[in-house]
Amino acid sequence: MIPRNRPVINEADIAQQAGTPIATWRRRDAPAFRQRVASLFPRSRVLIYDLAQARAYLAGQPLPALPAGEHPDDLLNDEETAAVLGVTASTVRSYASQGYLSPGKTLYSVRVWPRRDIEERLKNPPGQGKGGGRPPGTGKGPLKAHAYEGDPRLDTAAAALSTAGDIPRHHIAASLAQQHGGSTRTWERLLTQASQTTLPD
Repeated sequence: MIPRNRPVINEADIAQQAGTPIATWRRRDAPAFRQRVASLFPRSRVLIYDLAQARAYLAGQPLPALPAGEHPDDLLNDEETAAVLGVTASTVRSYASQGYLSPGKTLYSVRVWPRRDIEERLKNPPGQGKGGGRPPGTGKGPLKAHAYEGDPRLDTAAAALSTAGDIPRHHIAASLAQQHGGSTRTWERLLTQASQTTLPD
């Protein structure tokens, strides 16, 4: 959980702020860092940390405490959202794509939702009478132009393509995966989509 929608950072950006290559950081510095600074999503393969805590660690200062308790602005990932709603993580992702739940937002390749949206969905579950499910007359909702429509990573992929020159797409994808998390294969698909999509200025 990201408490109160606080700013976050991943290890690639932490290494950059420390002036250390990410490979060196993960081999030499990450074990000690992880002992002191807890990942906000400990079960996720993408490690995300509180920005203020990471900066305090790098500066050799005491780590500020994270806010305690639940708050409407907390950001939960799919597993945490699923636990609140009593469904599976895949169902949460399906709800978001079908309009039963807000689309959330993506931070370092992790999709998150505000607790207020989740609690609203809990009060009005899909198909439970008035207030539940899709609004009347919406049918299945608008179809996406493509699978990554609305995904903020598409902008990142497009920006990378615009400056890549003759660099092979696989190498661009691998670099993006290292910087932002996610798999190289996913970034290859995003790069392909970005090359086929005219993005707004």
